[in-house]
Parts: sequence; C-alpha cells; structure tokens
Amino acid sequence: MAANTPEMERGAREAIEVLARADTGRLLGTLLRDTRDFQLAEDCLQEAMESALVHWTRNGLPASPAGWVLQTARRKAIDRFRRARNFDRKREEYGLLIELDQQAMDSHEAPAIPDERLRLIFTCCHPALDAKTRIALTLRTLCGLTTREIARAFLDTPETMAQRLVRARHKITKAGIPFEIPEPDQWAERLNSVLSVIYLTFNEGYSATAGASSLRHDLCLEAIRMGRLMLELVPGDAECEGLLALMLLNHSREQARFGLQGEMIALDQQDRSRWHQDDIEQGCRLLDHALGRGQPGLFQLQAAISALHAQAPSHDATDWRQIVLLYDAMHAIAQNPVYLLNRAVALSYMTGAEAALAALDTVETALADYQPFHAASADFLRRLGQIDAARVSYRRAIELSGNESERHFLQARMEIMGDDTQGRRLASSAPQSCDR
Repeated sequence: MAANTPEMERGAREAIEVLARADTGRLLGTLLRDTRDFQLAEDCLQEAMESALVHWTRNGLPASPAGWVLQTARRKAIDRFRRARNFDRKREEYGLLIELDQQAMDSHEAPAIPDERLRLIFTCCHPALDAKTRIALTLRTLCGLTTREIARAFLDTPETMAQRLVRARHKITKAGIPFEIPEPDQWAERLNSVLSVIYLTFNEGYSATAGASSLRHDLCLEAIRMGRLMLELVPGDAECEGLLALMLLNHSREQARFGLQGEMIALDQQDRSRWHQDDIEQGCRLLDHALGRGQPGLFQLQAAISALHAQAPSHDATDWRQIVLLYDAMHAIAQNPVYLLNRAVALSYMTGAEAALAALDTVETALADYQPFHAASADFLRRLGQIDAARVSYRRAIELSGNESERHFLQARMEIMGDDTQGRRLASSAPQSCDR
C-alpha cells in the first residue's frame, strides 16, 4: 500500500477540483439517466467525490478520474437500491446499474462518460416546471454552474435561487415527474428553455461570475458545440440559427478581449485584426438565414447587435442608432431591465452620456445589486466630469464583482480618472453590456 504524503493529498484535491468544475454536469447527467432520481444521483456523486479524496491520496490518481468517480457513484447507487424499502419499484434501474458496472469491470479501458448532455437537457426542461425553474435546475444539474452563477443570470440572490432549486427537486420527487427523454413531438414545448440553457452556459463562460479570469473557455466551446447540435436536431429553426450566430460572433473577439497579463481590454481598445474572421463570417451567414425566415426572436436580435459590432470598421463607426433600436425591440418582446441598461450604453455613444445617465433612472431599483449597472453609471458620470460621483459608482461596481480580472479593470479605470488624456479614451466599463 502506498504511503500517504502531503504531495499526494494535494494532488488528489487538485484533481477533484478540476474534475468537479469540468465534469460534474456530465457525470451527474449520466447518473440521472441511469437512476432516474435527482436526489439519489446528486448524493451518490457527492459520496463518490469524497471517496476519491481518500483513495487517490492513498493510491494515486487512476487512469481515468472521471470514469473512476462514475463507477464509484454507480456502485453507491446500487447499495442504496439494495437497502431501499421500495426496491421492487426500483428493480429496473438496479438491473441497469448492475449491467453498467459489469461492463466497466470487463472492459480493459476506463469507463467512458457518454456524451448525452443535450438529450438530458431536453429531459430536464420538463414542462411541469415553470420556465425559470426548469432552466435554473438544468444549469445546476447538467451544466455544472454554481447556484451563485445561476442567480446572477436571473438577477436573484444566491439564497433565493437555492430555495427555488430545492423546491424544484421536491416537486419532481413528490409529483413523480418522469425522468425520460422526450419524443420529437414533445420538443417544441421545451425548445426555448433548452436554447436558454445553452445561451446562459455560454454567457457564464464569456463573462465568468467569479475566479481569476473573466473567460471560461471550456463553457464557451461546450455551448457552441451544443448550439451546432441543435441545428442538426431542429434544422431550419430561426432561433437555433440566431443563438449559434450570437455565440460565434461574441466568441470571435476572444483573443482580443484580454492582454498578455490577463487584463481586460475594452471594446474600443481592442485590436480588431485579432477578431476571428471565420467565426464572424459564419455567424453573419447564420444570422442572414435566420432573419430571412421572417420569425424574429430574442437570440436573432442579440445576434444582430453583435453583427453590427463585428462588421463595424471601428468603435466610432458602429451604428449605435441601430443598436438602440434593436434593444428597444428586445425589450418589447421581454421586459428585461438588462436590455434597457445595454440600451443606455449604446445611447451614450449615439447622443451622449447625459441622456444615457437619465435613462438609467428607469432600471435603478431593479438593478441595484447588479454590477454592470454601477459600472455603466460610473462611466457616464466620469464622461460628464462628475468625478466624485463616478468614484462612488466605481467602488460599488468593484464591491459587487466576484471576478478578479474584472475588479482590476474597474480599479484601473477609477485610478486614471484624473488624467484627462486617458479619461477621454475610456469607453463603457460595463462588461455585461453591448460594449464588451
């Protein structure tokens, strides 16, 4: 037996942290498919992670950490089924787990993690749950987002979102909502929720809630991958095309958004020659196809805004008036205060900071704890020469930011406000806005 060492324990902890961040959604999705029980799957996965720390510290890392955790979680589920009073009702799932475990033992390769995330997202977006709840539960369960990250996406507090998720799990258990992959004739009622899950996964990757970097490349690529699969699943759907176009157009700026030290670079300061032209061309082509179908939706309108940024020769030459009108159209479809915030940012470039600052009055209450609101307010105040008030808003934006790169970006902007030369060059500091 290998001796435990501090280095082995540290290596085991680091491996589990990486696994939890990258593969929790995929592992939990597989367990949900096998057990058809949310709570059981979550409990067994957590227990398997705890076992991993003990075993990997003692014996070193396995060839396939994700496969080891999956097999261990399945065995823990088997043990629970054996002890369950309602074993007869669980006999089918028990038999499946035994078969899967035997296959893993007989195989010379590490257990594979089936890539069925998109099918499982359709499964989790059950119409028995309200739209917000089904999206939040799917993001937490299958996409690996934390409660805090999901709460930010819905402008909720983490505590409120946690309660919503608990109620959703209880409803699923109490109502006996089946965990079954829907037939094609059931896809339509779940489609909007599925697209929202993919978009919010991308958005968290594009502008991370917490951590050292504002970019989570893995989430962006996973969302784009699922967006491409959606076009295969529902070919010719305008909103599917619009969503993929939106993600590609935003992702095209990936290399230009950060400096050599990981610092954020505002849109007006980005080197546009570093934008991925292939992504821009593909995104614009998809958007043209989508708009040509005459069925405009939110994802198409957002993609149109990104296309205007992508096709503009410079920040100053951007068609800000058209962007303002597009945000008006989005708000007409869904009364979301973030659309009005982004509209105010675009308005600041169209007519000036004074009109933009006045426009923020309509969303101040709704976005009181939303970091981009205070970042945008700080920028408008700075551009109007109200330096003391701008500093107050910058400090509030920094206080609300959980991302290290974002905090440094805002801090740097606040510190150089006294330099008129630098100050005139500052663009909007709201990373969640249309100017990012």
